[in-house]
Amino acid sequence: MVIRVYIASSSGSTAIKKKQQDVLGFLEANKIGFEEKDIAANEENRKWMRENVPENNRPATGYPLPPQIFNESQYRGDYDAFFEARENNAVYAFLGLTAPPGSKEAEAQAKQQA
Repeated sequence: MVIRVYIASSSGSTAIKKKQQDVLGFLEANKIGFEEKDIAANEENRKWMRENVPENNRPATGYPLPPQIFNESQYRGDYDAFFEARENNAVYAFLGLTAPPGSKEAEAQAKQQA
């Protein structure tokens, strides 16, 4: 399974850039494999992202803004959903991945199952 993060390399918004770096930095720091899909430089990536963000996750007006996170082609969420999962030590579950042994998330899951 590959985590795909749809980003905009040439976004004029510092807020979007910061959110993208936050997601990518977390994935790198935790050695979670991912692919960056640039919607600014690649029309196919932009089209695919826009078509595959579920209707109920789209803004009322305009298009979904990056970063948007998928596991293969399964939509996982946007930055706000990622941030909430991180705050709750549930990023691996959010991403649809198994938490590695010894991680806070794996320990929390073990306590819940006990």
